[in-house]
Amino acid sequence: MSQSNTLRLSVLASALLMTMGASAAEKAVQDTQVATTNIEQITIFGSRNPINTVPGSAHVISAADIEQFKYTDIMRTLASIPGVYIQEEDGYGLRPNLGMRGTGQNRSEKITIMEDGVLAAPAPYASPAAYYFPTSGRMQSVEILKGSSTVKYGPRTTGGVINMLSRQIPETELAGKVDVAAGQDGFGKVHAYAGGQGERIGAVTEIYRYQADGFRDINGVGGDTGFVKNDALAKVSIKTDKTAKYQQIVELKLKYADEVSNETYMGLTDDDYAATPFMRYSASQKDQMTTEHKQVQLNHVIEFNDDLSLNTTAYYNDFHRNWYKADKVDGASLSSGGVQNAADFDKGLVTAPIDVSVKANNRSYLSQGLQTQLNYYVGNHELAFGARYHEDEMDRYQWADIYQLDTNQVMSRTQSGIPGTDSNRIDSADAWALFVQDRMTIGDFAITAGIRYEDVTTNRLDWGKANPGRDGQPSKDVDNSFSAVMPSLSATYQVNDALILLAGVQKGFSPAAPGNADGQEEESWNYEAGLRYNQGALTSEAIAFFGDYSNMHGNCTAAQGCDDNNIDNQYNAGEVDVSGIELSLGYEFNQKGEFTFPVKMAYTYTNAEFGSDFSSDFESWDNVKKGDSLTYLPDNQLFISAGIAAQNWQVTLAGRYTDDMRTKAGQGDIPADQLIASKTVFDLSARYFINDVSEVYLNVDNLFDETYVTTRVHGSVFAGKPQSATLGYSYKF
Repeated sequence: MSQSNTLRLSVLASALLMTMGASAAEKAVQDTQVATTNIEQITIFGSRNPINTVPGSAHVISAADIEQFKYTDIMRTLASIPGVYIQEEDGYGLRPNLGMRGTGQNRSEKITIMEDGVLAAPAPYASPAAYYFPTSGRMQSVEILKGSSTVKYGPRTTGGVINMLSRQIPETELAGKVDVAAGQDGFGKVHAYAGGQGERIGAVTEIYRYQADGFRDINGVGGDTGFVKNDALAKVSIKTDKTAKYQQIVELKLKYADEVSNETYMGLTDDDYAATPFMRYSASQKDQMTTEHKQVQLNHVIEFNDDLSLNTTAYYNDFHRNWYKADKVDGASLSSGGVQNAADFDKGLVTAPIDVSVKANNRSYLSQGLQTQLNYYVGNHELAFGARYHEDEMDRYQWADIYQLDTNQVMSRTQSGIPGTDSNRIDSADAWALFVQDRMTIGDFAITAGIRYEDVTTNRLDWGKANPGRDGQPSKDVDNSFSAVMPSLSATYQVNDALILLAGVQKGFSPAAPGNADGQEEESWNYEAGLRYNQGALTSEAIAFFGDYSNMHGNCTAAQGCDDNNIDNQYNAGEVDVSGIELSLGYEFNQKGEFTFPVKMAYTYTNAEFGSDFSSDFESWDNVKKGDSLTYLPDNQLFISAGIAAQNWQVTLAGRYTDDMRTKAGQGDIPADQLIASKTVFDLSARYFINDVSEVYLNVDNLFDETYVTTRVHGSVFAGKPQSATLGYSYKF
């Protein structure tokens, strides 16, 4: 993007902010507290930590916000939050790529993702770039926190935290909802929940199923390129009697999810993308991902008095996935000519049958632990003490089958691989985490000081491709131990009832994975300063940030086109500087009570550069020169939404602009084969409220049917989801 366009966008965002002023964050506070008054340890914000006083960038996507567009794609949901980067992939958000403040987005590996206050990644220490993300469509709200106040949440403290809040037990005796929808490309959704709270016992159950046939067509074959995903949740809670000396709550959460998605890493050549952007090559016809996720979470809260409480959570997550996908075509890997071979075959340039290797990327994950937090409010101090013991592992047990693709574009298996003969290893980690945080109020000043300690041990056991039975000792048994201390300091100053100034500094950390040959952690110092202005129907926030990395990690995954021999390796980039600006605002115009006109804006400017020259086997970095820009990071992002609402209907238009991105580190003009061009995509939501309990709605994603590139995996091109309309009905009781 040219400097003049960059300047234009910056001026536009600043002008909007100055014109519209700021704040109605009180509503966000209220939304956050709905149905969580009795079990606030699962939330970031609450009655004791209102969002408006947080010394950092703080946002809540409330239940009302989620209902507006009823997105099933978390990346669309988060587009309204400044400082959050999204990189689309499959078009439905099944495998999100999210980043914050220059961290990079690949598989959301560089930020802390939680569900109900518990780490959500399948193996957040041993294998951070995994293929699982909580089903966002069933979430009740989403909390986003960036900056120095993230010291309580780890292990990754540089970019920020996303905490997804699942369905809470209703406060009434009985409440629930049924939501059904159908749309283009075979899209369908059924979402239902019911539950209630008695005098001491409460419960809720929820099911969420959605599916699609897909928007891509396999050349000469047709077939389903979509997915089916099921998610079920159940919670039961028991409270002590109101006359008990200490008030206590025990809540058990059980969750199960599975998915079958016919997705591939085989994109298109540039020429084929230009001609038929939604085609897939016939060599990808066997590609399919299957997953299964099980979760058990037990929460316990005891309130000794109004100023002292202890919250404890035990959790267990089991995740298995097998992505069965083409990795070689006619003897060449996808990154080294395989995609071109597939293209030539479908064009008839190859007249004899060819071999296609389809690899079973079969992996099992385990994540379990126990965490506790003591909150003590004394005088003008708000103290928090926390501890967590965590274990996780990834078990890779893979193989490859050989198919013959004939001239009728039919694939027949000619050789079955033996499980464990492609990749055969276990990466694991054990970690202790401790933190202390004190928020001290002195008049209009609030100073928050905290410190976090992480002690981590990782291990890699590799039996090699020739020992699928894992007989005897592994050929590699590599241990690594390290610890880190992360201090943080932040402050807010309440200038008046509407304006708060804030600033903070923290040490950022990300643990070294078992695949890091040097065993070197990611470290940085992160600074921020800004203001939050709230008055009447107006909300706004403006924050400048700077990240000074002494070492940045890059995790090698197939999603980035990494060579098979390097997948799951972690590389060190050394010094990196990241700076930027985040602006957000919201305002609701009111026309004599008949109509309201809500508007929102979020703008992010980012500049991220390497601080030294180096060479790396990590394909996205390759041969880096000092001053090269990081990959998959747009300089500018802008989100704007505007709506009109009456008593029984509502229409909202939301647009998001994403600047040019490069897929290889570099400077200056981006080469065409390394460019993901800028795009502007609009979504439309229309709702008609039949009565107080039911509504019909129409959502249109990509309203103007923009054709755009999402990623260049293995040097091939993937198109984003085209225009897609969905019609639905919901009933609540």
